Amino acid sequence: MTNSPFPAGKPSRRRPPPVALLLLLCSLSLSHGDELHPLLDLKSALSNNSTFSSSLVFNSWIKGNGVCSSFHGIVCDSNGFVVEINLSAHNLSGILPFDSICSLQSLEKLSFGSNFLYGKVSDGLRNCSKLKYLDLGQNVFSGEVPDLSSLVGLRFLSLNNSGFSGDFPWKSLLNLTDLEFLSLGDNIFNPTTSFPSEILDLKNLRWLYLSNCTIHGEIPSRIGNLSLLENLELSQNKLTGEIPSEIVNLKKLWQLELHENSLTGKLPVGFGNLTGLRKFDASSNNLVGDLMELRFLTNLESLQLFENQFSGTIPEEFGDFRDLVELSLYQNKLTGNLPQRIGSWAAFIFIDVSENFLSGPIPPDMCKQGNMTDLLMLQNNFIGGIPESYMNCTSLNRFRVNNNSLSGVVPAGIWSLPNLTIIDLSTNQFEGPVTSDISKAKALAQLFLSNNRFSGNLPPELGDVSSLVSIKLDSNQFVGQIPKSLGKLKDLSSLSLNNNKFSENIPNSLGSCNSLSTIDLSMNSFSGYIPENLGYLPILNSLNLSNNKLSGEIPTSFSQLKLSSLDLSNNRLIGQVPESLAIQAFDESFMGNPGLCSDSLGYLSSCSPTSRSSSRLSSLLSCTIAGILVLLMSFSFLLFVKWKRNKDAKHLLISKSWDMKPFRIVCFTEKEIIDSINSHNLIGRGGSGNVYKVVLSNGKELAVKHIWQSSSRDQANCRTSATMLTKRKTRSSEYDAEVATLSSVRHNNVVKLYCSISSEDSNLLVYEYLPNGSLWDQLHTSRKIEMGWQIRYEVAVGAARGLEYLHHGCDRPVIHRDVKSSNILLDSDWKPRIADFGLAKILQDGHGVGDSSHVIAGTLGYIAPEYAYTCKINEKSDVYSFGVVLMELVTGKQPNEPEFGENKDIVQWAHSRMIELKGNLKDMVDPSISEAQVEDAVKVLRIALRCTAKIPSTRPSMRMVVHMLEEAEPYNFIDIVVKKECEK
Repeated sequence: MTNSPFPAGKPSRRRPPPVALLLLLCSLSLSHGDELHPLLDLKSALSNNSTFSSSLVFNSWIKGNGVCSSFHGIVCDSNGFVVEINLSAHNLSGILPFDSICSLQSLEKLSFGSNFLYGKVSDGLRNCSKLKYLDLGQNVFSGEVPDLSSLVGLRFLSLNNSGFSGDFPWKSLLNLTDLEFLSLGDNIFNPTTSFPSEILDLKNLRWLYLSNCTIHGEIPSRIGNLSLLENLELSQNKLTGEIPSEIVNLKKLWQLELHENSLTGKLPVGFGNLTGLRKFDASSNNLVGDLMELRFLTNLESLQLFENQFSGTIPEEFGDFRDLVELSLYQNKLTGNLPQRIGSWAAFIFIDVSENFLSGPIPPDMCKQGNMTDLLMLQNNFIGGIPESYMNCTSLNRFRVNNNSLSGVVPAGIWSLPNLTIIDLSTNQFEGPVTSDISKAKALAQLFLSNNRFSGNLPPELGDVSSLVSIKLDSNQFVGQIPKSLGKLKDLSSLSLNNNKFSENIPNSLGSCNSLSTIDLSMNSFSGYIPENLGYLPILNSLNLSNNKLSGEIPTSFSQLKLSSLDLSNNRLIGQVPESLAIQAFDESFMGNPGLCSDSLGYLSSCSPTSRSSSRLSSLLSCTIAGILVLLMSFSFLLFVKWKRNKDAKHLLISKSWDMKPFRIVCFTEKEIIDSINSHNLIGRGGSGNVYKVVLSNGKELAVKHIWQSSSRDQANCRTSATMLTKRKTRSSEYDAEVATLSSVRHNNVVKLYCSISSEDSNLLVYEYLPNGSLWDQLHTSRKIEMGWQIRYEVAVGAARGLEYLHHGCDRPVIHRDVKSSNILLDSDWKPRIADFGLAKILQDGHGVGDSSHVIAGTLGYIAPEYAYTCKINEKSDVYSFGVVLMELVTGKQPNEPEFGENKDIVQWAHSRMIELKGNLKDMVDPSISEAQVEDAVKVLRIALRCTAKIPSTRPSMRMVVHMLEEAEPYNFIDIVVKKECEK
């Protein structure tokens, strides 16, 4: 029996009493008012605090509008109570007011993923006790995840890549027994000593994402009890041991991601029973054995097992997989043939089986469906020719089959594929010509055909491929003249045609390729004069014209070149070698040219006709002078001994033998440098050596870094302790790193290294002198008032471009590893130079570098946080350090200051201040920056905050940083005024 207001019997038509109606309306009004206020609090917290693009999401959130009918992203139940807030991917910024949000008593779904929300997630979240769905992923929160044990009805929980750190409340998961979806990856949680056992009791889990959240230990066998799992991702952790055999119980799995761990052993027996598996990635581990268990996985779409130790053959059954579109097995020990039917059925996208021991022919049908983008089969033992079927593969971007035993004529249509960016056929046995239809390959950037038997003339149409950056055709049988049309290739940086049969003149048109840095035309039959305009190429770094039939004089324009490598040997050149080229660095560059002469290079005949007749007089004068010098030296020796006792040994150069290696054209001798290394010229002390200012006799100013290989005091005491040996090795490695890096770098924003001068106990590096010192000096000394925002901005952009070049512009990317304001030097026009490469590392094949010494490199305050839990570094570590420099430029503060608090640096201070100021960053700007340019400074501070994100993968690349800084260019009010006056 219900408490109905109506009497028993037939229904009454009377209206409810007025009092009852009034009470009902009041009740509804009060409840809906309770729904409104938390939403307005949410709007207030987020709408006015965006540090990114503003969002229109809250335009409809107006007090007069109906919450359920008009508020964007709000869903209500039939009684008018809010059950869902869905504001994901709306560029929202601010701190979520969970105390208000969780006062919505019927709230079941809360979705704020893919925004820019920051700050700590408060304990108020525990009051959302009816939540079934919680998505806070892809944000920039800080601190720890709060206790979640009260959210007992939760089925969906996503916190991945949100900036959380500290200890995750694993025990709170024991209460969340209804969880079906759990995503916690890409956060820097405190390392676990073992796989979190609490997860193994969540029997309803269908989706588990725990990649990149510092989980250690072995994958437990109990993982097999989560029988409903469809997706399991445990990549980029510290997992060890074997893949447990119980994993074969997860019969519903369609995706299994285990890559970038330290897993060992074979694939478990019965792995082939996971017949629903569509995506399997266990790359970058230490797995062994064969792939036979995989032959039953007929539903595979993507198989990634590269960088392991798998051996044996590739199962023939792979050729019958009708859905397989991605296959990556490179860097294993696989043998035998590739299944010839592979890719025949599916819309195949890419294959990479490079660096194995595979043989046999290339399968003909991998591009049968016209979707293939990458064919990578380099460094194997493949034989036969390139199947003609690939002539029609217009989707192909990369075609690399180098270092095999392939042969025959390349099908003509290959040369003209419109989307190819690289074609690498080098080190095979291909023959025949490069055809004229290569002009249709409009995207081609790299053409590598070295070490083959290609022949014929190069087609003039090669000059129409305007996107070409690198041409390497060395060690073939090409003949004829270099096409003049190559002069149209404005982006061409490298041209290697050595060891062919080219003849006739070197075309003058090559002088129009202003991006050329490397030219190698050696070992051909070129004749005629060397083109004068090659000497005007602005960034030419290496030139090899040796072993040809070139005649005439060395062009005078070559005196302007700044070369690190030059070889003109074994030609028919005549005349005098320009003095600027007659240096030790090019000591053998002119051999085999009987007609050349030089007064500086001993192996060439002298250019001066009187030099021989005066040799006797010179000998007599030399003997007389020598006698006088003996007397003077005897007297000087007594003074020297007394001076040596009083001189600090670390400033004393005791060597008698010096080796000078120029890397650019120099106009000084080693003696002129060495004589200037004294305490009067000392201008700075660094971690790897003292720095001296040297003024040459011609007035040119240089900076010289003096790096000792060993300590004279150690020698005096005859000590060779392990500590001292370590220090010596460190100094030596720093010296080698700096020389190796800087000698090959050419960029306006990287400091110039002119030469190195070495002895058995000392090393000197001679740089350009930069009169305005370091950025640190200008920011943190009394001179900082000279730096207005316009100068600071230009310093930021210039330094960013220098780092961008190191990361993206070198043949092998360079990680600086010690980016800081004291390593950014300023010339007389305030233009910046990146300096001090003592810790630099050159990336091998684009991969990150592991610090084998396990010693943290860099300077306190600039070091990226990932050093705390890994020894692997990549270019994102430099990006973090550069973000610190940007913070210095904007705030005027040092990386470490007492005001930040104990154990805190400028990055932690800036991120916490951003939260305190609710996104209003103006108060963080250096007060010395004019009010009119504060907004411009704030733009750069926002870039700095992105550069210093905790997760390396979320930081922008230096190329992106340069782009963002260019977008933040401040208004130049003087230019605006001038423009207006001109318009009048």
